[in-house]
Amino acid sequence: MAEFVYFNGEFVPKEQATIPLFDHGFLYGDGVFEGIRVYNGNVFELPAHAARLLAGARALGFPLGELDEAKASEAILAICRKNNHRDGYIRVNLTRGTGLGLDPGHLEPKVNFMIATRQLALYGPELYENGLSMITCSTRVPSPDAIDPRIKCTGKYINNILAKMEANRVGAGEGIMLNQQGYVAEATGDNVFILRDGILSTPPPSAGCLKGITRGVAIKLAQEQLGLKVVEENLTLFDLYSADECFLTGTAAEIIPAVALDERLIGTGKPGPVTAQLVAAFRLYTQTTGTPI
Repeated sequence: MAEFVYFNGEFVPKEQATIPLFDHGFLYGDGVFEGIRVYNGNVFELPAHAARLLAGARALGFPLGELDEAKASEAILAICRKNNHRDGYIRVNLTRGTGLGLDPGHLEPKVNFMIATRQLALYGPELYENGLSMITCSTRVPSPDAIDPRIKCTGKYINNILAKMEANRVGAGEGIMLNQQGYVAEATGDNVFILRDGILSTPPPSAGCLKGITRGVAIKLAQEQLGLKVVEENLTLFDLYSADECFLTGTAAEIIPAVALDERLIGTGKPGPVTAQLVAAFRLYTQTTGTPI
């Protein structure tokens, strides 16, 4: 079966899909994006993903025209149906439009909207069983007064890429990124949680982390199904070093335990029981919710 890509209202065979040479996302990183999961024929947290995509585009002043959350959601569902994509990953990119030059006033006032379906495995199964070893990266997240971390924009992810390269150089499974004040912000592609004395803590978006969709689901499940108190608070490296348990959340990663940071064991150095309960609750939740394609 041929695989298609959605681009500006049309289904294009993947092998023939192109973007304009002067697409502002390609030239300047001037775009927003989403990674979304499909589980068992249902798009996971589709309203939340569509809302974040469009909120970021509006915050950046994109010329959206008639494109709204409903139209974006329908396009996502349509490409899933076209590709019979019932389990896997969806990548959505929305750029400011086409035109050479930094000044948005020189662009044709029309966004470029691309959606592709793929299979993606961020970590091997052994890491979900044994947990990730992490390092602290020297590359820091941009300050919120430069770019709001709630905007999932393409350009600012160069910092995350550089931090991931740091982790790769030493064979670490992930890298922890700090903000300019030295507080923990996020991992290179995931949100960070720690458990200590029965309380689950995670950095607030104001610390420089993305307000992740999976992060929000993890908070909901921890509160409603595990009965945990969850707090958003600034965390230091000491908090991670001295935690009882640690895990990361993200669309591609889902929920994955982290067991060491900077050659220091976190807790027992093995995935903790609360993390295991939350992973099980999340996996069940993904099979029982979502928007049918």
